[in-house]
Amino acid sequence: MSKIFPRLGKAITLAAKEGGPDPEMNSKLRNAIQNAKAQNMPKDNIESAIKRASGKDADTIVEVIYEGKGPHGVLVFVECATDNTTRTVANVRSYFNKAGGAFVPAGSLEYMFSRKAVFEFAANEEIDLEEMELELIDAGLEDIETMEETVVVYADYTNFGSLSKGLESLGIEVTKATLQRIPTSPVEYKEEQLEDIYKMLDKIEDDEDVLAVYTNIGN
Repeated sequence: MSKIFPRLGKAITLAAKEGGPDPEMNSKLRNAIQNAKAQNMPKDNIESAIKRASGKDADTIVEVIYEGKGPHGVLVFVECATDNTTRTVANVRSYFNKAGGAFVPAGSLEYMFSRKAVFEFAANEEIDLEEMELELIDAGLEDIETMEETVVVYADYTNFGSLSKGLESLGIEVTKATLQRIPTSPVEYKEEQLEDIYKMLDKIEDDEDVLAVYTNIGN
């Protein structure tokens, strides 16, 4: 929890900074709070993270994105929230360099990934997925996946708010809501290659400034 709570707090602060401190009027903040509660983040921590968005230190917290190539040519997006970009860029660059990788110019990988709004909720017999799909098409729904006891729905990232409201209107309790970068052309790597790749990714994900990491690794 020592690393999870700070990340969740930064996500809440950024959402409140971007769209305002009222969860009812800010779907991104509402879902950030929901994600934090799912990880049992204390209410006081959540409230503090929201207040931080309007405090004197709010402007020091910024969202930064780094793009790079790691071992065996794996493509990597690293999304961070930081109050010290000099520290963050030095740390993230070192993870790439030590693994034989390197940063690439900003925007180089954009066409290799699609940005999607992704919502997860528990599957149950009361939810008719076909009917739900028809109801949510106008809200931007693009795809539905069922994985064991979880349903995952996708939309373009620009429809995050409309799909969130659509799910709420159907009484569906979302357990996790995120904006993700999904590779357009996933690559299958050999097991020994994945060992090298995940060794680097583990170091990146352990950094407290890192919110999310996306790659073009195929399932």
